[in-house]
Amino acid sequence: MMSRSYTNLLDLASGNFPAMGQPREKKRLPRVMTVPGVISELDDDQANSVTSDAPSSAIQDRIIIVANQLPVKAKRRPDNKGWSFSWDDDSLLLQLKDGLPEEMEVLYVGSLKVDVDPVEQDDVSQLLLDKFKCVPAFLPSDILTKFYHGFCKQHLWPLFHYMLPFSASHGGRFDRSLWEAYVAANKIFSQRVIEVINPEDDYVWIHDYHLMVLPTFLRRRFNTLRMGFFLHSPFPSSEIYRTLPVREEIMKALLNSDLIGFHTYDYARHFLSCCSRMLGLEYQSKRGYIGVEYYGRTIGIKIMPVGIHMGQIKSVLSLADKEWRVAELKQQFEGKTVLLGVDDMDVFKGIDLKLLAMEQMLKQHPKWQGRAVLVQIANPSRGRGKDLEDIQAEIQASCKRINETFGQPGYEPIVLIDRPVSLCERFAYYTIAECVVVTAVRDGMNLTPYEYIVGRQGVSESESSSESSGPKKSMLVVSEFIGCSPSLSGAIRVNPWNTESTAEAMNEAISMSDAEKQLRHEKHYRYVSSHDVAFWSRSFFQDLERTCKDHFRRRCWGIGLSFGFRVVALDPNFRKLSIDHIVSVYLRSKNRAILLDYDGTVMPQTSHNKTPSAEVISIINALSGDTKNTVFVVSGRGRESLGKWFSPCKKLGIAAEHGFFMRWSANDEWELCGQNSEFGWKQIAEPVMKLYTESTDGSSIETKESALVWHHRDADPGFGSSQAKEMLDHLESVLANEPVAVKSGQFIVEVKPQGVSKGMVAEKIFTTMSEKGKQADFVLCIGDDRSDEEMFEIISNAISSGILSSSTSVFACTVGQKPSKARYYLDDPAEVLNMLEALAEASDPESFTDTESEGSL
Repeated sequence: MMSRSYTNLLDLASGNFPAMGQPREKKRLPRVMTVPGVISELDDDQANSVTSDAPSSAIQDRIIIVANQLPVKAKRRPDNKGWSFSWDDDSLLLQLKDGLPEEMEVLYVGSLKVDVDPVEQDDVSQLLLDKFKCVPAFLPSDILTKFYHGFCKQHLWPLFHYMLPFSASHGGRFDRSLWEAYVAANKIFSQRVIEVINPEDDYVWIHDYHLMVLPTFLRRRFNTLRMGFFLHSPFPSSEIYRTLPVREEIMKALLNSDLIGFHTYDYARHFLSCCSRMLGLEYQSKRGYIGVEYYGRTIGIKIMPVGIHMGQIKSVLSLADKEWRVAELKQQFEGKTVLLGVDDMDVFKGIDLKLLAMEQMLKQHPKWQGRAVLVQIANPSRGRGKDLEDIQAEIQASCKRINETFGQPGYEPIVLIDRPVSLCERFAYYTIAECVVVTAVRDGMNLTPYEYIVGRQGVSESESSSESSGPKKSMLVVSEFIGCSPSLSGAIRVNPWNTESTAEAMNEAISMSDAEKQLRHEKHYRYVSSHDVAFWSRSFFQDLERTCKDHFRRRCWGIGLSFGFRVVALDPNFRKLSIDHIVSVYLRSKNRAILLDYDGTVMPQTSHNKTPSAEVISIINALSGDTKNTVFVVSGRGRESLGKWFSPCKKLGIAAEHGFFMRWSANDEWELCGQNSEFGWKQIAEPVMKLYTESTDGSSIETKESALVWHHRDADPGFGSSQAKEMLDHLESVLANEPVAVKSGQFIVEVKPQGVSKGMVAEKIFTTMSEKGKQADFVLCIGDDRSDEEMFEIISNAISSGILSSSTSVFACTVGQKPSKARYYLDDPAEVLNMLEALAEASDPESFTDTESEGSL
């Protein structure tokens, strides 16, 4: 049964917006395409995708930057007829162009900060495209309100900053209509991208939490599109994120990107933890790059904090040094030590905690009374709500109380600037501030410390600044919960909730010697000036290129509905096994080898009853009863259970415990295929496994005749995986001189005798058949996990070594669409049984042995 959220999303994806006005049909922008045909509106019921087997021969690449808002300013003309537009120089989207290749064309898709009348939208779109290479996405007002002020600001923003909706009055309950508006808005953005994209030559770079499901809309349309996503906010720990009712929809949508970027390792670690705990996906680090395997695609994980635009700041500094405001501020705060805070008016910026810390510092260190001033610039809020109103009231009350308590004639310890402040004026404050204090309780990045460092460095060429001649110095007190904190090793890091320690840090910062301040400033400036916004965008784009380099070489196709949609990327030679084809080859062959894994191949992994059904027994009995066939079940299970389950199949060969025990039929004795039958090593390995079992809830030990297996499928994913790695190392150490192999698999760690593997079983079967003059001319080998890959590998080696003929028809088949050494796949055990049944029915009745009919159920 399909969940309610999925049915809603299917409605949304096909253009039905419940409880929302249907957006007016607009004239579409000209589209540049390298494939024939016209792209219709995005419809999730439509499975067709625009794909290509090879990249086009375009002269240059282009990148489409998609964000909630375009990097342009819009202003109504004085005559009220039309609009005038200009670049927003403060926009990160505009600044990141500096790091992209010079010849690369940049196109922007996003919304405007102003409401444009529907009758003007076509003209505005054409103007922005022609003059600014911008494509505006116009959201209907009802969708916009629910999308931005609703889902983004009421659900995602608080949750990503660790605020849980504990009650209806605190954070608010989940509102599905807001989620539907979020999906609807993302779809509108996708339509604007589709109108202008060249899918074979363009890169797409999506920004921030407003557009987290956009990758699914675009990936569904263009399977091989090169697409990156960067999250500018924090990504919360898995315990917080998992409370989101649409958690999997968003996670799966993000995984439709090729590269996902975060400011810090903590944010990336939380995301990877969610991948593991919610989707069962593990990551690998190879040569410094982190990747998550997802249906044959490797999604890159990029960790790179954004920087500031050095060119813009230097141009501002050359003006700021001449501004009358600098001189006025120096006169206003003459004889005072200025601490500065620059924050948005937001519940997560910790302005109230900063004021309390200042109050505490004045109490604990009376020498600063009358001398130390905290100037707090509070930029206008971008959100709204009762929580914000409460925090504003608390800030006002704290300022009043502190100034009344410690104020003197001509001195106020707190100066609150609750109005918009220009960039020039802000840098004037940086110039006169001895220390910048950032006490945000959670912030994605926060570039204020970076700006302050460059502001204190000044412009060396300027002769008008008295600061430029002396040594440069600066001091920072920063919250450990902000994204820029790890990169500022010279800053004093604080827990903003601990006002006493923050107060002491503020005192330490302004009391520090000038020489120490200078050393810390120089270290910070070297980092900030070299890791600017251009460095960040260049690094991200280079990783995006590297991640996507094999896109057009691999075969890709999409599967799944709604936000369960994903793209499977596989080797061009990897294809689904055709039953008709294998049956026709089967009928022409005379000596057949059929090797079947058990769990996950003929028996579903999810089945609690592992006993084979009557259908399975009947099919395998029919195949093994054909004298032209040599049929083996090759499993990791013990010989006792396998022998009991398949007792009706008299001619069936069984290789138990990965081939340590082997018999050719029910009438034959079990052979020991291992090189060593001594199991003294178990007395060493078992105590180690018991130690980890006792300390890992949900784990267990399986004792086989030839092996010991530690299972942690039911343990905590993160802890179980960590314990498995530790156990692997521990066992390898204590068993270094024993004739055993220690291997890790899917939720297991196994110790077994050396030289025992499913690959060795396959090789022995092929060799024995060849020695008897019945060299296999047909090989079918089916399995679903890592141990079966050894069989697939042996088959190709057997052909090169002459055990199998080069003319042998080989069908190495894995179960499930995933990277494999096999050339074929079937989707699940049900398809495997259908294929085996077709082979059994195609067998010649005259070639059956007498025992076949007796053993059938």
